[in-house]
Amino acid sequence: MKCPFCGNSEDKVIDSRTSREGSAIRRRRECLKCGKRFTSYERVEDIIPMVVKKDNRREPYDREKILTGLKKACEKRPIGMETLEGITDSIEKKLIGLGVKEIQSTWIGEEVMSSLRELDKVAYVRFASVYRQFKDINEFMNEVKILFEHK
Repeated sequence: MKCPFCGNSEDKVIDSRTSREGSAIRRRRECLKCGKRFTSYERVEDIIPMVVKKDNRREPYDREKILTGLKKACEKRPIGMETLEGITDSIEKKLIGLGVKEIQSTWIGEEVMSSLRELDKVAYVRFASVYRQFKDINEFMNEVKILFEHK
């Protein structure tokens, strides 16, 4: 493990504990060269399906894309990183549980939207506006109207 501060590969583990409902091990490390501390995570590498995009391209699943989309939607909202990581973990767990070799990107998008709808209406509308690629204000207003009808 390279130190993120100085690049040295020698460190010592100060503390280890399970995290994320037992699916990962969190290790607190200290660099033996610069003395700075950092955290690393170990997870079992699951077989994750390829994502089939709308134009039929296939690419490897990337949890960071989900997390980035959630961060953008929740920017300046009172939502912590732990919550966003929890949503990402939940979607990933469902995805792995499906046991398929390929998954449509729309499935992932709908899962994100469903989670945001429950979490924060503003974040949901932000994400939906990009994900659904609204062409005009009427499409946007229809989505907001549907959101209020589901209350």
